[in-house]
Parts: sequence; C-alpha cells; structure tokens
Amino acid sequence: MRYSYYPGCTLKTTGSQYDSSAKAVLERLGSELVEIEDWNCCGSTASDMVSPLLSVSLAGRNLALAEMSESELVATCSACFLNLYRVQKYVQRDPELGRKLDTVLAEIGLKYRRRVRVRHLLDVIANDIGVEAVRRQVQQPLRGLRVAPYYGCLVVRPYAEFDGPDLPVSMDRLLEAIGAQPIPYLVKTRCCGGALINTKKSVGLKLLSDLLSAARGADCIVTVCPLCQLNLDAYQAEVSRYAHINFDTPVLYLTQLIGLAFGLQEDAIKLGQNIVPVDRLLSRVRRASALV
Repeated sequence: MRYSYYPGCTLKTTGSQYDSSAKAVLERLGSELVEIEDWNCCGSTASDMVSPLLSVSLAGRNLALAEMSESELVATCSACFLNLYRVQKYVQRDPELGRKLDTVLAEIGLKYRRRVRVRHLLDVIANDIGVEAVRRQVQQPLRGLRVAPYYGCLVVRPYAEFDGPDLPVSMDRLLEAIGAQPIPYLVKTRCCGGALINTKKSVGLKLLSDLLSAARGADCIVTVCPLCQLNLDAYQAEVSRYAHINFDTPVLYLTQLIGLAFGLQEDAIKLGQNIVPVDRLLSRVRRASALV
C-alpha cells in the first residue's frame, strides 16, 4: 500500500528517529510512505492564536498538495494529524470557511477538493496493515519486556477517529503482537504539558512527573507523538530533580520498538539518538532472544 506522507517539522529535526523508523517499519510491512512535495508547517498551536484563517490555510495547503497523489495522507506527529484532520472536518461542516480557504488557495494556484483522507500512522499500522501482519514480521520477540504505552492527549482526541478517547488499545495490541507486555497505564491519554515546560515550567514538570511515576517498573515508555517523546526523554533528568525520584526510563517511538522486534538494523531505527540510554533495554532483549 502506498500512502502520501506528511512528516511535519519535528520529524525533520528533533524527531528524525521517528521519521527513519516509521519508513523502515512500513517498508518491511510492504507499504510505502511517499513524502508530499513542498509541504509546509501545519501551524502547530501557535498559528491559531495569530489568525484562525491562517491556521486553516496552512493545513489546507498541505491537504491540497496531498490530493495530487490521490492516496490517503498519513501524519506521524499527533499535533500535525490533529491540525490536518480538524481542518478537513471544519471545512466539511462550515461551507463559508471552505469558501474562504478556497480563496486563499486560489491565490497560489491550488484547490482543495475535499477528497483526501487524513490518517495517523498508528491507525494505519493497527487497522490497515493489521496486528497479524505485524506479528508475522517479528524476528526478535520482545518477550518479558514491560512497556508503558503512552498515546498522549491528541491522537485519539477530540475526534476518536480510530480508537477510544480515554483508554485506547491499538498500541497495546501492537505491543502484544511483537511479544512485549503492555503494563496497565491509566494515564496513557494524559497531556505531557506540550510547550508548558518552556512557559510554565513548574506545571510542565508536574505533568511529566505524573507520567513517569506511573510508568515506574516498565522497561520503557513508547509513544507516537514527537513532542511527548521529547518532553519525556529530554527533560527526564530535570523531572528527577523536581520530584526527588531517580527516573531512568527509556522513551522510544512505537516504530523504534517494532523495528527492534523486526530485527532491523539499529541505524535504521536510530536508537542511539534517544537521550535516556537504551543499553539495558537492548541487553534484556538480547538475553531473552538467546533463551529462545
């Protein structure tokens, strides 16, 4: 299966290991992510504060570009997915907003025809490709590996397009398919704080502390959102000082862990780019494989 791919800004910078591992895993599963040409920033949350029409237009331009390939549009970043998906919904529900978007896009020679479907990568792997297809590709089962599946607050909210908004299970099922054990993680859809770590640090640290505390006992946390991954990984030492708890839990992208189970080369899934070291996790996986 071939999908149009919107990587977003983060996957070209701090989340490059997500970009690389997603492409490698999809290729192993017989699918392809084809990056749309000349994409622009989705607008994140900042553009809406400047101008709602700007926010709609930034996402609308990407939707118009994606339509040219006549394939579904896949986003890996949860914020990008939400921005693209909500504009799709807004325009469907509000004809006047659609006309305004059409006027903006006409100025640059584009037209959004409302035909492209926006998907999150997690949805594609879990529901298009499927759990059994993932299970068949496993070469190094992650037996005994305890994993906290962290979805974040955006991928299943507010639209709940492919999973439940409170206790989603799509990632849990994929973890079981690669031999890992998803732990009961009741905070799996709580917010990581987003940019609050930079603007309201005490609030951001408290939110991250809650998430990391709930994951204690797990061998790693996995997520499908680059901002969640960055916050939990890059600020873990600072959260440890804040909470007076020694947090030392690797935070991986789901595609990195799947790639590990598939036996993909480590340079393809880029585990060396994670900030909290993954050495203990890798040693445990190798020991488990040696016992098989």
